[in-house]
Amino acid sequence: MVTAVTNFGRSGLYDWLVQRVSGVVLLAYFIFIGAVVVANPDMSYQEWRTTFEPTWVRVFSVAALLSLAAHAWIGLWCTLTDYVTPRMMGAKANLLRGVLTCVCAVALFTYVVWGISIIWGS
Repeated sequence: MVTAVTNFGRSGLYDWLVQRVSGVVLLAYFIFIGAVVVANPDMSYQEWRTTFEPTWVRVFSVAALLSLAAHAWIGLWCTLTDYVTPRMMGAKANLLRGVLTCVCAVALFTYVVWGISIIWGS
C-alpha cells in the first residue's frame, strides 16, 4: 500500500484537494501578474516595485509561493513513489527515493524562505 512509503499520513483525497486548490491559486496569481504586465507594457523597475507594495499583493504573492511549493511537493512525491521503485530501479530504489525526497524537501524549503524574504524584505 502506498501509505507506507512516506506520505506523512496524508490521504489521496487530501493530496488531490491540495493539488486542485493550489492550482486555482496559481492560476489566479498568474492571471493577475499577466494583467499587470499587459496593462503596463513599458513598466519600469520602480513601477514594478510599487505594484508589490500593497499588503494584499504581498499576501497574494506568498499564497502563490506556498501553493507552488505544495503543488510541487505532492507532484514530486507522486512521481518518485511511482517511478523510483525496486521493480524499476533495483534494490537501492528505496534509499534513492529517500535521498531524492530529502533533496526536494530542502530545495522547496529554501525556495519558500528565499521567496518570502524577497517579498517582505523591503
